[in-house]
Amino acid sequence: MKNNNTKKLAACAVMVALGAVLSMIKVLQMPFGGSITLLSMLPCAMISIMYGLKWGFAASFVESVVQLAFGITMDGILGWGMTPSALIGTILLDYIVAYTVIGIAGIFRKKGYVGICCGTALAVALRFVCHFISGAIIFANFDEFVAFGASWVGHPWLYSFCYNGTYMLPELIFTVIAAVILFRLPQMKKLIADEGE
Repeated sequence: MKNNNTKKLAACAVMVALGAVLSMIKVLQMPFGGSITLLSMLPCAMISIMYGLKWGFAASFVESVVQLAFGITMDGILGWGMTPSALIGTILLDYIVAYTVIGIAGIFRKKGYVGICCGTALAVALRFVCHFISGAIIFANFDEFVAFGASWVGHPWLYSFCYNGTYMLPELIFTVIAAVILFRLPQMKKLIADEGE
């Protein structure tokens, strides 16, 4: 049992690192922010599908902390001029909760490919919901909001839906397709059978 947990812990560490690297590979950068990455959510989703929710949420939480560290250093969220409450909200909704929910991807893992599709789609959709709420509540009053044009002013929910949907919908589609392809490989089928809880 201890040896098995060590193997799972090592796999989690590798997948978190892989997710962090893939998040830096931007397939398409959106003009006002947000980007489509090279399947950056798939590694933590895989952990959840292979080892269950406990391991999936643990790996995804660590990934959220790594992404927060990237956000502070690369995006400079501390320099955005937020109030303390907006900063805390951003840290929680756009990083900690948004990335940790990827751990739910394995919720239907025992249902085969349909379960893999539904669980992965649910995980990415929940991440979208976190960004959507954050955009509508926290970012609606920022100067950047006006950059989208006067038609968005007074419509923060629509703005957030469109802004976050432009990159999260393609992420959802690509991640689900990649998960199904990956878990059709004979090696992955055997791994899931061996690791079933």
